[in-house]
Amino acid sequence: MIQGIFYARFLPQEGTKIVAQSPPGCIVPVTTPGPNTAPVPSQTISNRNASITSASTTPGTSTTTPAKKSPLFDFAVLSEYIIPREPFRNRYITVTDPDNKYLVLGFPVSIPDPRYHRNEFIFNFGLVVDHNVDQVPYERVVRRLAITFAEMEKQSGYLSQDQTKAQGECTWGERMDNIGDGDFFLTRRPIESLLEIIKEDLNNYGECMIPVDDANTINMKLFPYHPNPPEIKSWHVPVAKMKLADIVDPTWDLTLQKVIAHIDGVSDVRRIAFEADVSLELTQLALRHLLYYDTILLLDIFFFSACYAPRPGIHDFIANVDGIVDECANYVCVGALRINSNDNDKYSNPMSSSTTTFNNNSSALNSFSTTPRSSSHHLSTSPSNLSPETHSHHPTSPFHNPSSSSSVLSIERDHRLPNYVLIKLMTTFAPSKTVMEWLKMHMDAGIDVLRYVDVRRLVQFGVIKGCLYRVHKHVVSKQYLASLATGQSRRLTEREAAARGGGRRDPLQKYTDGCHCFDEIITEMDMTDEEVMERLKGFRGAPAGDLTVLHR
Repeated sequence: MIQGIFYARFLPQEGTKIVAQSPPGCIVPVTTPGPNTAPVPSQTISNRNASITSASTTPGTSTTTPAKKSPLFDFAVLSEYIIPREPFRNRYITVTDPDNKYLVLGFPVSIPDPRYHRNEFIFNFGLVVDHNVDQVPYERVVRRLAITFAEMEKQSGYLSQDQTKAQGECTWGERMDNIGDGDFFLTRRPIESLLEIIKEDLNNYGECMIPVDDANTINMKLFPYHPNPPEIKSWHVPVAKMKLADIVDPTWDLTLQKVIAHIDGVSDVRRIAFEADVSLELTQLALRHLLYYDTILLLDIFFFSACYAPRPGIHDFIANVDGIVDECANYVCVGALRINSNDNDKYSNPMSSSTTTFNNNSSALNSFSTTPRSSSHHLSTSPSNLSPETHSHHPTSPFHNPSSSSSVLSIERDHRLPNYVLIKLMTTFAPSKTVMEWLKMHMDAGIDVLRYVDVRRLVQFGVIKGCLYRVHKHVVSKQYLASLATGQSRRLTEREAAARGGGRRDPLQKYTDGCHCFDEIITEMDMTDEEVMERLKGFRGAPAGDLTVLHR
């Protein structure tokens, strides 16, 4: 958001002068004239001695009262950067105020011409924005202001005209003698009015179109800045951040429309390209467009053989910051909860006030409602896929222990697991533990995870929210790395070549430099994780014990 906008000039006798500013007093203090008081000229600052001078009021007039609004920064400190020295003119500059609260964005312009005093006209149109605001969208605005007014000055002397004449004799909407009765002719707007309109329009609408005079119009628009998206790999999984089907327009690119139809949060890029009948390169290009506009995000392929580990963001999940656990429950839970009394001590929450214990002889046990897992894989925290209209009774519980014959304690939590159970599930991921091992651990503890939790969604939620990260597997061949380092390429022996049916190398050898994760190998070689491991065990392109599988 623009906090202030100003027009500054360098005057040979006065130094740097703020000619116009909006809102008034945002750069230099202004005074409010009293009754019968002539307007007070803007304050000036000399670049050499940084002394502040203000013109006195007209003789015989009443005193003026200072405006209540205080400047955003000390103009005396930054004045030498508003109109800088010669090497910094005619280029975009940014200046931070001493308090580190605001950024001053400017484009000082110098127009050499013999008609000016000292043969040069120097001015600057600048914006003041908060220090933490992205300044990239405003750079084009500052450049456009400088270029537009520089051209207007070269053509008609728009800025160098006498200020009194510009605002008094030739104002906006002034009646002209050569125009018919009742007609008005556009001559020029005061600069103060222009700055105010530019600031308000850009802040409120993000664009402005302002006629300056009968021949010039200022057209500007704030465009959000998006960094170049990363390269899309064939093993990435795109996940939509919004309902793309609702925003797709028939005029969109046909390839993009075909690709969007197959983004489900599960399929990798290669599978999407195959199902959409689009080449892999065009699919990656289409997904980069969506990624550029922040409509999708990229995740890794989900495997039960993959490993995940907690990140520092897991602390926010444990503390339920901003209701993140409740959001997780709405996204991952697909059933209700019933706790076996034998396992209650392991997972019970003594601080929970919403747990209801039923008597052993009570026949009024709660019935729990569940729905099948939703086929929609878009990241949405709304519980729309957990419809309460569909009910079914479950004779077993997520904590069911077949060997236990003790009574059942029932808990109903709106078709979802309690927070402490979700926290238990999220915090037990470990780098050396696959998802299958993690699942077996909880199943052995009595939690029927698959009945009540969509494991893929749980992992996906943890990765997106910064609670988990994927531990990738890489295979490294010391011999292959040595050949790459020396620039040599090891040839297969005759025996190896005969075993391979010719002199071709093992296709897996190019993946043994430690730079290729198993996801890439699985996708490009069209193999499972187990098949890759079996191939590596019988790998003949390296001596025994040469290959190492790293987790990182």
